[in-house]
Amino acid sequence: MKVAIIHDWLVVNGGAEKVLKELIDIYPQANIYTLVDFLPEEDRDWLGNTNVTTSFIQRLPFAHKRYRNYFPLFPIAIEQFDLSGYDLVISSSYSAAKGVITGPEQLHVSYCHSPARYAWDMQEQYLRESGMSSGVKSIIARYFLHKFRIWDVRTANGVDKFVANSSFIKKRINKCYRREADVIYPPVDIKKFTLEKNKEDFYLAASRLVPYKRLDLIAEAFVKMPSKKLRIIGDGPQMQKIKEIVGNVENIELLGYQSDEVMLHSMQKAKAFVFAAEEDFGIIPVEAQACGTPVIAFGKGGCLETVKNNVSGIHFKEQSASCIIDAVTEFESQLEQFSAEEVRLNAEKFSCSAFKMNVKSLIEKAMLDL
Repeated sequence: MKVAIIHDWLVVNGGAEKVLKELIDIYPQANIYTLVDFLPEEDRDWLGNTNVTTSFIQRLPFAHKRYRNYFPLFPIAIEQFDLSGYDLVISSSYSAAKGVITGPEQLHVSYCHSPARYAWDMQEQYLRESGMSSGVKSIIARYFLHKFRIWDVRTANGVDKFVANSSFIKKRINKCYRREADVIYPPVDIKKFTLEKNKEDFYLAASRLVPYKRLDLIAEAFVKMPSKKLRIIGDGPQMQKIKEIVGNVENIELLGYQSDEVMLHSMQKAKAFVFAAEEDFGIIPVEAQACGTPVIAFGKGGCLETVKNNVSGIHFKEQSASCIIDAVTEFESQLEQFSAEEVRLNAEKFSCSAFKMNVKSLIEKAMLDL
């Protein structure tokens, strides 16, 4: 069986790339297609000798840094891949990958991380954060987003089987495309994040410092709790803003980018992991739980499925500093009830082996039904 895997772009080794890695492990003979491939050499060992084909966007001016600016060309670029020689096409999609063209004798399974958030229910947030909520740029952006949505809905008809990474995304797929989806949770390398029972007296927050992760709210909350220690690991566009929030307070360590070893040690030793983003799934809270570390999480999106309230963590209801403070206070009042073993046990259902088993089973059944 000839297999092609289509991934939106290879730029950083993030959560979507962890899914891609496991798909390659399932189908090591597969060829990879992607809009652009600028993944640094030090981050691409997991690709091995896999053949990667890129689109014409790879060769456009300034694409290395500004490939997202070519967003209006994504539909055209993704449709230019010739996949006619493959029996199975798997798209790993959170933007345009699911729009590849396939024939009636081919099976197209789309593992949907999310319908493009910037074009659907989070359009206004993305425009606001990009400084395009009004004016001429806003009009142009809204026009192209409108055109993208029309294309996005049309290409949903070319997918034979949708797979969502959470029940939250299953609802979004149904809302955008009126298609049903099976849920297969993304793979988490549980073996890498080993259980640690002996915790230290600090909280941990870690992610790329971008607006929707809401690290600014976590920093604001701990500025108001000077007796509680917080470590923030990560770098990104919001670093300066968070530095200004933190100022000279002594209870917050802003560590910037750190190695995997430092990240793992901090995750294992933290009293709890604090997470304020509304994620589609959110791998990092599961990694924290695999270390036996409870998670204090915003109770919306994927965390409602990955963090078991009052068993592996605490949910808070609003993205605000005051709600984070209340959640930390509630957590400390119930600290004795959290068992590192129970927290770890909750994470194990999101393992890589479970992901592979579920994907293979779904595709085998879909091939029979084709």
